Amino acid sequence: MTVATPSSNFGRHVFGVAALAFGLVTLVWHDYNGWHQPRYLVNAAAAALIFGSAAIQFRRTAKAGAVVLAAVYLVFALRCVPGIVAAPKIYNSWGNFFEQFSLVTGAAIVYARLSSAWSGETLSRIGRILLGICAASFTLEQAFYLGPTASLVPKWIPPTQMFWAVTTTVLFALAAVALLTNRMALLATRLLTMMLVLFGLLVWVPLLLSDPHSHTNWSETVETFAIAGAAWILADLLGQYRLNDHRPR
Repeated sequence: MTVATPSSNFGRHVFGVAALAFGLVTLVWHDYNGWHQPRYLVNAAAAALIFGSAAIQFRRTAKAGAVVLAAVYLVFALRCVPGIVAAPKIYNSWGNFFEQFSLVTGAAIVYARLSSAWSGETLSRIGRILLGICAASFTLEQAFYLGPTASLVPKWIPPTQMFWAVTTTVLFALAAVALLTNRMALLATRLLTMMLVLFGLLVWVPLLLSDPHSHTNWSETVETFAIAGAAWILADLLGQYRLNDHRPR
């Protein structure tokens, strides 16, 4: 069964722009996400991210771009594994793994969506499960680090910082349940995308503007929008699946 031509590519384009920003930030700071990786790996990743971000924007080269980006994000996801093995009770390494794996998922969906080897139903199911697991990890990460999460919320947003830390943690959990059970999955994915974009705009962009010399602010801002792009890619897929007269479950 062939996959219908995607009617919406907004997620792919957002994902690609975020990958370009990721590559430029990595190149300027000679560091990926503040992880202090070997210079040869960082430089290769920066070049691959920039190439992949350009390729994924155009339909003819999008599959190649998706493969390159998936490979980069997968490498860095796997580099979290030693930390998980060394300290499995500390969730930070788990959280880093699933953040990177969500980006792998986004790139993989782009590739598979443009391939004739996958049916819409199969791809939608796999995409939901993979991103649903990542959303569950985001839930746990915020729950375990609720205090630091609350401290990132701008104080001018009522009612309190902790209120929004708890609320977004619950929303991540609801999104995970919706995706894994396929109940209102399209709506959940769209709302998840919107929440991640708001994270970027309301939390990380102000921090970036207040301290543009911080590599952490740049990398976290870019990563947030990249994950939003991955969620948007799934939303585009589920929306197309629905338009093709498949009933959402």
